[in-house]
Amino acid sequence: MDLFEYQGKQYFARYDIPVSAGGVADTVEEAVTAAEAAGYPVVVKAQVQVGGRGKAGGVKLANDPDEVRFHAGNILGLDIKGHVVRRLWVEHATDVAEEYYASFTLDRGAKAHLAMVSARGGVEIETVADEDPGAIARLHVDPATGFDEQQARSLVERAGLPDKARQGAIDILQKLFRCYDEGDADLVEINPLVLTSDGRVHALDAKVTLDDNAAFRHPEWDRFRDIDELDERERLARSKGLQYVGLDGTVGIIANGAGLAMSTCDVVNQVGGSPANFLDIGGGANAEVMANALEVINSDPLVKAIFVNIFGGITRGEEVAKGIVAALEAVDIGPPIVIRLDGTNAEEGREILRGVESDRLISQPTMLDAARKAVELAGGAVR
Repeated sequence: MDLFEYQGKQYFARYDIPVSAGGVADTVEEAVTAAEAAGYPVVVKAQVQVGGRGKAGGVKLANDPDEVRFHAGNILGLDIKGHVVRRLWVEHATDVAEEYYASFTLDRGAKAHLAMVSARGGVEIETVADEDPGAIARLHVDPATGFDEQQARSLVERAGLPDKARQGAIDILQKLFRCYDEGDADLVEINPLVLTSDGRVHALDAKVTLDDNAAFRHPEWDRFRDIDELDERERLARSKGLQYVGLDGTVGIIANGAGLAMSTCDVVNQVGGSPANFLDIGGGANAEVMANALEVINSDPLVKAIFVNIFGGITRGEEVAKGIVAALEAVDIGPPIVIRLDGTNAEEGREILRGVESDRLISQPTMLDAARKAVELAGGAVR
């Protein structure tokens, strides 16, 4: 789960990472109230999960209430790379002397945490890596032993941070690792980590990705799930506990397993179609789960055909087929449905489906055949 900047700063604050004073605003007048609480001058910042806010006009300096009203009015509703701004973060402006970079993430290949620090902050770390790889100090951290002050000092020194910023950066790095480790994050990034004109080091921005697999330990994360940012399909899917990502195609996808769902999207593309979504129903394909999945797909007016791709493993084929039949009885589906069923007891499942097949419910033996049929029914060019 990716957090917005203001949420990331709230998360940082739990671990005593210094951030700028500020407040959240959904309206122009709320922005003025937040600015007065933070103290002028302030920065009015669009809250969208995409880069390039400043270049798009989503970050503005304001010196008084009139300027806050002007900028907040212009930024709210602004479209930044397809993301409409509905919320602002208004924070006290920082007098920045220098900008750095710091982050922790997981290096799956090394099976270790990866710390990165650079004296070149304020730009995308990928750009720094391409232009000057040596400007990034890296350190793999053993999950069993953790991260200590000595390692933090080594990173800061190798990154070339000046003496005046080193102790502050060392302190923040240790807190940032606690935020990453104890806070069950996949990524914590400060870009820029700044040195102010009066010698303080603090986080001017916050990028945090939380590990969804740890959500059971964190009921408080529910308040971070900003359902207002979702489109209607994703909002409906989330309410039903489904793993769904909306796309802009015409073939609705239902599959059991993230890998199979991604492969299904790929094969639809390969035969000339366009997937309308990614939808993973997980290991279970019972009637309730299938009915919920079909309801979500059916809510998308762009969907012209539905491709149900199920590989039975622990869940047996005949149980999957019974779930599909029961779901079709419970949900009034508009688009035609193409089903591919394979795996454990697949033949028994296909036999059940044969009893209800029609020109609106078609079973196909392979994933490729089913993809071609679904794309054909959706009006796509099959190759």
